This record gives sequence, C-alpha cells and structure tokens, in this order.
Amino acid sequence: MFISVLDLFKIGIGPSSSHTVGPMVAAKEFTGCVEKYFSSHPYIPNSHIRCTLKGSLAFTGKGHSTDRAIALGLHGYTAVGLAGENVDSVIGRIWGKGCIAVGDQLSILFVPEQHIVFDRGAPLPQHPNGMIFELIGPSEESLLSETYFSIGGGFISTLTEISELVAPLKMESVKSCPYPFNSARSMLRMAQESKLSIAEMKLKNELAHHSEEALNQGLDAVWNAMQVCIRQGLVAEGILPGGLNVPRRAKNLHHQLMSQPTTANVNDWLCAYAMAVNEENAAGHMVVTAPTNGAAGVIPAVLYQLITHENGTAEQVRDFLLTASAIGGIIKHRSSISGAEVGCQGEVGSAASMAAAGLCAARGGTPEQIENAAEIALEHHLGMTCDPVKGLVQVPCIERNGFGAIKAHTAASLAMRGNGQHFMPLDSCIAAMKQTGLEMSTKYKETSLGGLATSITEC
Repeated sequence: MFISVLDLFKIGIGPSSSHTVGPMVAAKEFTGCVEKYFSSHPYIPNSHIRCTLKGSLAFTGKGHSTDRAIALGLHGYTAVGLAGENVDSVIGRIWGKGCIAVGDQLSILFVPEQHIVFDRGAPLPQHPNGMIFELIGPSEESLLSETYFSIGGGFISTLTEISELVAPLKMESVKSCPYPFNSARSMLRMAQESKLSIAEMKLKNELAHHSEEALNQGLDAVWNAMQVCIRQGLVAEGILPGGLNVPRRAKNLHHQLMSQPTTANVNDWLCAYAMAVNEENAAGHMVVTAPTNGAAGVIPAVLYQLITHENGTAEQVRDFLLTASAIGGIIKHRSSISGAEVGCQGEVGSAASMAAAGLCAARGGTPEQIENAAEIALEHHLGMTCDPVKGLVQVPCIERNGFGAIKAHTAASLAMRGNGQHFMPLDSCIAAMKQTGLEMSTKYKETSLGGLATSITEC
C-alpha cells in the first residue's frame, strides 16, 4: 500500500476537501471527457452540461460551496491554482457567462443555477458523496454521462473505479515500495526488521516515486503553506461568510496570549493556531488538506507549536510530515477520512492521530511509541459525529480542530512517557472507527440533519 505524502497533503482552498476540492477535480475531469467525446462525434450546438449532486453533497453542498466548485472546475480551475487567489472575484467573472469552453473551439452551455441539481433523494449506494455529470443534447437526450464520488481529502473515483477498490482510495501497488506496510502491525514489524524509523521507511517509499529534490521541495511547500495559513488567520478579523454571523476569534485570542504569555499554556497556543487555519478554511482561503479541509488545522497547529515554542528544526518538520502521512495512509487504506462516510472521527480523529504520531516522531519516539500515540489520539475521537450547523464548516468545526490538536499533543506526550507497550493496537482502533462509521446514522454524517445542526434555534 502506498499513498504519497504529497498526495495526502495537498495545497488548495476551503471550505471542504470532499465538498469543494473533490467536486472541482471531478468537474474539470468531465470537461476532458466532453472534449474527447466531440473528437469522435459531430459537435451539437445548444448542448449543455448538467451536474446532479447526491447524498451529503446535496444536503450540505450550498454551505460547502460545492456549486461554486463545480463551476470553477468546469471552467478549468484547480484548487492548487486558486490558492492565494481572490476566489470571489474569479466566481464573479465566470458565474454569469452561460457557457464553458471545452478545448480550443467548443462552447457548451452551462448556467449554474439551472444545471446544478441538488437531489436530496436517496444517495447513490456506493458512497454518500456522489455526482452525476451529463452532457445533454438540445432535445434533453443524454449524450454522455459519468458518475464520480468525492471520497475524502480531495480524492475522487469514478463509478467503475470505486467498485474495484478494496478501500475508498486509489493507491500504488505494494510492489512499488521497498517497505509496503498496509497496517500498523506490518509497519512495526518492518521497522523492527530494518532498524529504520517510520519516517525513514516512508522516505524510502517516497524516493521510489519521486526524486529527492522533488520530495523535499514538495514537503517544504506544504509546510510553508501551512505557516502562511496560520499567520494569515492570526491577523484576519471580521465575520465569516455563510449567514451564521460567526466572528473570527483567532486574532483576538493570539493577541491575548502575546500580551500575557506567562498566563498562556500549550492548549491556548494550539487552539489559536488551529482556529486560525480553520477560520481561513471557512472563508474559502488557502489551506492544506491534512488530511481533509475540515480537519486542516490540527496538524499545522501541532507542528507550528513545535517549531515556535520548542525550537523545532527543518529536519523535525520533514520527519513529522513523513510519519504523519504514514499513519494517514494506513487509516485511509483500512477505513476512511470522509466525514460523509464515517463522521468527524474520520476527519479530526484521523488528523489528531497523524499529528500525535508526527510529534512523537519529531521528539525522538520509537516506532512503538509513535504507534501508541496515534492510537491514543484516534481512540478518543471514536463516535464523533459530523453535524455542521447550516452545512457550514464553522460550528463546531473550527473549535473542534483546536481540541483535536490538544488531544494530539497530549497523546504524544503520554506515549513518550511509556515504552510503546499498550493494550489496544492502532489497527484495532481503526477497525472500530470504520465499524462505528458504518453503524452511524446518516443524520450525523455531513448531512446537517441531526445533532448540533438541528439543535440551534433561530430567532
């Protein structure tokens, strides 16, 4: 099993990796399908593209800007290309065009308000985040159709691909890696046999797919983007978009901590950093999927605290990210990071597990201690629902990232106090998360049909 650290950590925009980034990728890919179709079929004037959103995408797509993402993708934009851009300005330029350019000469009709359908009926059986893209002729006949699933972290699968996957993720063959661990148990066994750390094994796997220069540049770019996101979030103020009138709080919190550092503790700093990231995400600005946008603040907060308050080094940053991605890959392979599939335990829980492992590794923990840290952090997120108020990645998501960072930091510290021997293996904890997610009501899996999302009284 192999998923690259550079695929797991992707620079993009908010507010959601599964509801914004994934649909944007799918939309852009479908335009390629349309271009290919017309390369072997006569061009049909007045044909249009229709996108039908199913399941969680239909219920919370408005709050997650899924319709905007679809429009951006159809017009050729990518999440990484929009990082740092004023997305509202881009939307203003494309929203009312009425058509999209496909290839060099073709023009296909597309009016977002008419051609994006939020279907709140039964979800597609394969995955709760389904999208059906169609090329429709002038007589409403379907000329071309493709079904995509946004499977978390900005990854997508087609209908054909998702039925062939053992787990909801495209991964490289185990034969492509010198250390092809697909479980925590095999990871620990390989570490013991090779006498290498988890980060060293992950590095060797990465170098089988990337040059050392490309890998280091990619890791540095990810870390730089995380830092920029935190720093921008710590100085921004105002009301977050979406209608809840939630004010940004990270700046004021950080100002208090800087003014009275002797009264601040590690939990305060972690919350400030994590909330800064997720306020940027809620605003639709640049973030790094870590491993998702909804959980984008946990890993940057823990890593930023290490660097800023513990004099961490560049080498520790790379060890942290490599180790965290090793754990994240196992979780994605054996379960899911999609809130629509397993609830927030799969988003903030996975991020906390990855962050705990990364911090433990950066502090010199053994593979056994790292696995223990990852398990502790994940275990104490089991059963966490995904119930965003009004479908927005704000309440409870922003604060939840702060608490995820606190749990990750605590888990790493606790694991470092032990020798790595513990009762519950990480693999078993991941299995419990998967089973809990399967049994969890869809009301609590990013549909905003239960929990906090329906407990708020509007006056």
